[in-house]
Amino acid sequence: MTHERHRREEILELVWTSREKGVDRLEEVIGSAGFGESRPLVEEMVEEGLLLLEGGVVRFTEEGERRARQVIRRHRLAERLFADVFGLAEAPMESGACEFEHILSREVTESVCAFLGHPSRCPHNRPIPPGECCLKRSTEVRPLVTTLRRLNPGDAGRITYIASRNGAELDRLGSLGVVPGSTVRLRQRHPSFVVEVGETLIALDGEIADEIYVRRFDDGTRAGSNY
Repeated sequence: MTHERHRREEILELVWTSREKGVDRLEEVIGSAGFGESRPLVEEMVEEGLLLLEGGVVRFTEEGERRARQVIRRHRLAERLFADVFGLAEAPMESGACEFEHILSREVTESVCAFLGHPSRCPHNRPIPPGECCLKRSTEVRPLVTTLRRLNPGDAGRITYIASRNGAELDRLGSLGVVPGSTVRLRQRHPSFVVEVGETLIALDGEIADEIYVRRFDDGTRAGSNY
């Protein structure tokens, strides 16, 4: 049963990504990805009310669109997680995302999205369908995790990860105490980003500020033992 559910989700994902490319002919959709043997499964999904098949063109029903959106969202958020946090190369990032898209619950998916700062694009620059947490973020709350660049002077937070693959740069930051788990407070943005770590003021350029992700403290929260 689990295997069949995964296959259905893969078909939904394939129809979605094909639509993004402007492809909707069933034979092209399933043939280009080596899913040629999946036509019987597609026909089952038509009977189940997930897909429409008319004149060789495959489209979503309303329910199929909803489920496909969830699969795509999980997959692309997983890609962001593996690329940005773990620095995985393309192949392991993609294979890991293919596994995660089938197992992430709604609650975990929303937590991953909030942790990453509600990204709108995957590492391949394809759109990530927004979830409820993204809509709330735009109208009610700021993201919990954001880049150092997006902080305002005076804001403080704890570093969650540094999205850099430059070993020398990571070593330099580490020697200054700028590592995951450290607490930082932004002191100024121009002409360079100046952060306070412990009792030390450190100047960073904008590129580095874009690579340092912090979990912002609530307004008025003191920055912990580093201060």
